[in-house]
Amino acid sequence: MKPSIITFRNVTKNYTLSRELGGGLKNFLFRLPRSVKEIRASGYCALKDVSFEVRSGETLGIIGRNGAGKSTLLGLVAGVLHPSAGEVEVNGKVTPLLELGGGFHPDLTGMDNIMLNGVLLGLNRKDVARKMEEIIKFAGLGDYIGQPIRTYSGGMLARLGFSVAAHLDPEILLVDEVLAVGDADFRKKCLDKIMGFKRAGVTIVFISHSMEDVIRICDRVIWIEERGVKMAGDAASVTGAYLGGG
Repeated sequence: MKPSIITFRNVTKNYTLSRELGGGLKNFLFRLPRSVKEIRASGYCALKDVSFEVRSGETLGIIGRNGAGKSTLLGLVAGVLHPSAGEVEVNGKVTPLLELGGGFHPDLTGMDNIMLNGVLLGLNRKDVARKMEEIIKFAGLGDYIGQPIRTYSGGMLARLGFSVAAHLDPEILLVDEVLAVGDADFRKKCLDKIMGFKRAGVTIVFISHSMEDVIRICDRVIWIEERGVKMAGDAASVTGAYLGGG
């Protein structure tokens, strides 16, 4: 059996909702016990006591309704969020395919943004330069690659963002709804690239509302509901239960 590359042990993630001190700091201090109680009550629990493992080379699907905690889970794997309780262990280089084009600068050209985004995602400038031609070819933006990206459409930004992230030689790939953007040809290119990573043994955590894509790509699926794991198992069984209302 292959080793675990991602492990969640009884993970809980709480967010504290921001509150204004409507009566001012002095009033807050005078009624401190009640104020603290109110602030604690204003918190939001996104995940509660979640445990699972992802083995090296496995593709794990995460499904659930909007607000179920799927993106929070990916944030914990990526290390941009930290658990309020429990432990998250990740052994490998994480590459996120989350918000395509989120790190781009609108006044820089597409080519300049490839360099910027590649460095932000963990490559050095020499590595990005070595991959530049391949990234540009995959994006398929033609002469627009030399134009400021403020002139790009949403679909063009998605093409460029996916192309940069998909050429970073990931060990662990986090995918959040990226197949829902772009035209049919671009979507097929994205799917083919992800399947190529899968065949190469890259560990993938895949979030999508398309059960067809989940079944096609994933070895195993976790259904997140009411802040916890409602069901885990093979892709066909879990997606079938999810579509059937549980």
